[in-house]
Amino acid sequence: MRTRTIGTALLATGALLLGTAACAKNDTSSSGAAAKPRTIKPVDGCGKGSWTDPADRAPDRKPARCSSGAPAPVELGKTRKLTIATGTLSAEYVAPLEMAVKKGEFKKEGLDVTLKVLPTPDALPLLAKGDIDAQWAAPEAAVMNGILGGFDIKWVAGNFSPDPKSKSGLWVHLKDGQSASHVKMAGRKMGTMIGKGSVISYPMNTALEEHGGGLDKIQFQQLGSADVLTALQNGGVDSAWLLDPVWRKVDGDKRYAFLGGQPQGEPLGGLLFGPNLLSEDPDAGVAFLRAYIRTVNTYFAGDYKKDPAFVTELASLLKTDKAVLESTPSLRMDWEIRSGTTDRLQEAYKAAGVSKGEPLPESKTVDRKLYEEAVGHRP
Repeated sequence: MRTRTIGTALLATGALLLGTAACAKNDTSSSGAAAKPRTIKPVDGCGKGSWTDPADRAPDRKPARCSSGAPAPVELGKTRKLTIATGTLSAEYVAPLEMAVKKGEFKKEGLDVTLKVLPTPDALPLLAKGDIDAQWAAPEAAVMNGILGGFDIKWVAGNFSPDPKSKSGLWVHLKDGQSASHVKMAGRKMGTMIGKGSVISYPMNTALEEHGGGLDKIQFQQLGSADVLTALQNGGVDSAWLLDPVWRKVDGDKRYAFLGGQPQGEPLGGLLFGPNLLSEDPDAGVAFLRAYIRTVNTYFAGDYKKDPAFVTELASLLKTDKAVLESTPSLRMDWEIRSGTTDRLQEAYKAAGVSKGEPLPESKTVDRKLYEEAVGHRP
């Protein structure tokens, strides 16, 4: 019954977005803006390594990088005030945006940026209407349903992929005699704080299918963040999707096995732009991405947690405990988007029963042109 309730709620959210899509600013579409040629110039400090083939999904793929401090700011003639929605300001994956604000990287571009906490369902209609300028989120089922209904929204930059040492993902309580290589997931009950409409449905479905399950073959129990681990340990559920740093509590315990997490080398979220930055003011859109990319290259280029002083600064910025931040590996910050990610996401949403209509082609969901311009890459 709980699983049915979750699915119904997500479908209702999608229906709400479809119903409000007609109110969005769609008189000027991003596809129209794409038809206008923009000059792409070489960028100092951003050479061959500043772009990788989107089709490359190798787990050991090195993320694109420019030199520290690159791409250099190009100040706009007139200051633009931008509002960026984010679901939280305490998660590590939001750190590049917060650091860009703190270090004045946006100001160097002539941007006055405000980060505003808003959940995705609340922010999406505002983004489509132009009441906010961008969203730090992910192409979730609600986003796909909104685009299907006419929202002029696209995924324009990635955020991160996990370090190979990370075990954030699907954990199972092993029964007597079981090994991690012979776990049958069909019919099991999974505890998760994430609904079926989340991008995590994609890696979750992949991990389940590798062990005889699938989103349509398990029982879901949605729990609060503090309850997921407890339910796994006391037998309330026999599997769970554990996030950073919760998985540390069972890592090394032979009663539990890690079955898989987010794909390495494939970001599943990042920046969503609406009509303001896609078509009405793409110069500001490129400037925003330039500042974001420069922040990654300057402060998050590698294993940023090796620097104790920076970890202290980061913990203060995120208002979290330094020891908690140090308990998990550095994220692989990555502004690029892999080919076919939204296709794979939509397949998972369909399997979970939280999407309607035909799958959207990538041309309707993704726009790489702005970050390519920011680093001087000519496709």
